[in-house]
Amino acid sequence: MKKCNSCLLPETHETIKFEANGICNICTGINYRETKINYEEKKKKLDDLIKNYKGKYDYDCIVPFSGGKDSTWTLYYLIKEYNLKPLVVRFDHGFMRPNLEKNIKKCQRKLGFDMITFTPNWKIVQKLMLRSFLDKGDFCWHCHTGIFSYPMWVSIEKKIPLIFWGEKSSEYTSYYSYDETEEVDEKRFNRFINLGITSDDMFLRLKGEIDKRELKPYSYPELKKLKEIKSKSVCLGSYIKWNPKENSKIIEKELDWAGDEVENVPPEYKYEKIECYMQGVRDYIKFIKRGYSRPSHLSAIDLRNKVISKEKAKENIELYEGKKPESLKIFLDFIGMNENEFYDIAKSHIISPNKFELNESNSKPTKDFQEWSKDGAADRSVSKVIIDEWFKNQ
Repeated sequence: MKKCNSCLLPETHETIKFEANGICNICTGINYRETKINYEEKKKKLDDLIKNYKGKYDYDCIVPFSGGKDSTWTLYYLIKEYNLKPLVVRFDHGFMRPNLEKNIKKCQRKLGFDMITFTPNWKIVQKLMLRSFLDKGDFCWHCHTGIFSYPMWVSIEKKIPLIFWGEKSSEYTSYYSYDETEEVDEKRFNRFINLGITSDDMFLRLKGEIDKRELKPYSYPELKKLKEIKSKSVCLGSYIKWNPKENSKIIEKELDWAGDEVENVPPEYKYEKIECYMQGVRDYIKFIKRGYSRPSHLSAIDLRNKVISKEKAKENIELYEGKKPESLKIFLDFIGMNENEFYDIAKSHIISPNKFELNESNSKPTKDFQEWSKDGAADRSVSKVIIDEWFKNQ
């Protein structure tokens, strides 16, 4: 596969294009960030934005929060820099890890904030995971949509118009360029968050298996409702320079936030994707489909920031990508699928020109693997009917 001469991302990466010199458009975007953006002016705009909202509502803003590095940094920065009173909103996707819960408790005690956690119906989540994996080769539809839509519903209910998200998407893709205003709105939600499946689409795909009301947490609110509260939903990364490695060091020092082992991720990236024990499966599916996974993604960021050599990046990619994660069996139990079915379905979603060859080596279980909840396996007989129908229609 063709790869970027600078960051090594392959041609199967989302939104990637290559310039004549073999450099990808995402690297070009980062160069624009480094040379064209005046962050002093951006910071003044952030000051003005916060001034317009601070102290005028029950809460100054909402911060959607997973407890991972980016949302923790966002929360830390807004409280420490602006002394804001945020309402922290957490969407529990069902796979929170023990260390994450400890981190969140430490953050609550050290920073001081009110938090709402929403945990959706597990039986519904199982149906959504199976359906989205079959149709899109991505079982995380409930997580993608819930994280970005549920806080918007809370903002309407609580009449809190200002919502702060973390980094801009242009740090990793070019759905938006750095010179564009990236509002975190329904257009963005439909462009690359929901896999091209709205909640109405999902209801039809499930063929009436569930009450339509169950899909509200995954649906984006009507524009009319958002206009009524004068909603303003933005990325903090639109106003300040984003550096996940450096941000992580600060929250480790100031909040005692601790990184963790993540399946098939080099240990030096212990700050990355620590919140989900299905992350190894998600990365593995990405490898099957696109021929690369998180080590390539993380190496690309470090190569752009000039903190890693190409030789080290290639070494990490070679050592950590493509191994079957221990979490795969848990995932298959959750959705009622066997391993052969999994590979056949995942391979049906391969992005050309990638070709997948099974690596017989497995990743090592993380130190907290035995603590991961394995309760809630799907009824295999029910799942099999759906899976067999999918194969019949291929």
